[in-house]
Amino acid sequence: MTTMLAYNWQGTIDYASLCFNPDEPDVPPDAMLQNPVLDEIKSILALRFTNKYRRSDVFLDSNTFICYDRRNLNVRVAPDLYITFGVDANAIRDRRIYLPWEAGKPPDIAFEFASDTTSEVDMEEKPAKYAQIGIPEYWRLDPTGGDLYGQPLAGERLVNGIYRPIELTTEPDGVLKGYSAAIDLCLCWHEDWFYVYDPVTREYLKNFEQVRDDLLAEQAARQDAETALLAEQAAREADQARIRQLEEELRRRESEG
Repeated sequence: MTTMLAYNWQGTIDYASLCFNPDEPDVPPDAMLQNPVLDEIKSILALRFTNKYRRSDVFLDSNTFICYDRRNLNVRVAPDLYITFGVDANAIRDRRIYLPWEAGKPPDIAFEFASDTTSEVDMEEKPAKYAQIGIPEYWRLDPTGGDLYGQPLAGERLVNGIYRPIELTTEPDGVLKGYSAAIDLCLCWHEDWFYVYDPVTREYLKNFEQVRDDLLAEQAARQDAETALLAEQAAREADQARIRQLEEELRRRESEG
């Protein structure tokens, strides 16, 4: 069980004095390219780690600000997606800005999803910022298959303050795969889409819609089975009633004879 770090509030924040609105982070004009994959990965991680955001010790969010200079809260960065384990998620949300020195630690992993307006920044500027914050892993996912990042999938692990590439492998079935120690899962690319693979169960994880569809299918199958059972019971009772009727008719005839 993860131990939750105590949230250490350090004074009030004058949000009006900041040059950005923590409730309305910048949205790139080409977010439509990113959003389908972002929503997919976020949905999978939410199911896996937050129990649909009900766990209070796991913070998962997207496009919200992480500040990394306690003297100037305008020094910040907004990952497309990030997750932190063992923190007070409710307190972080109440604060409306992720402050690592108050949360007790930086995020455990950050993701960027390529777009025309952000890909260069994602590759050239954000690694240094995420290293300064101390985020152990940084992953880049390119929905175009590599046109923007040069490859569809890339992961880096922080070693002595510097990001080092995480090894990727190509499976016999063509799946490009990389293991993330931060989440103990593999990120995969195959046939123009991203997947998350559990190396323990050897299964690909499902998103909200897939889990919902499975539950609906199970419910429908259970209802069909219950309906079939009721029909079988009704048929059996009808047969038994018919047998009793025939037995009574036979006894009546015997008594009359």
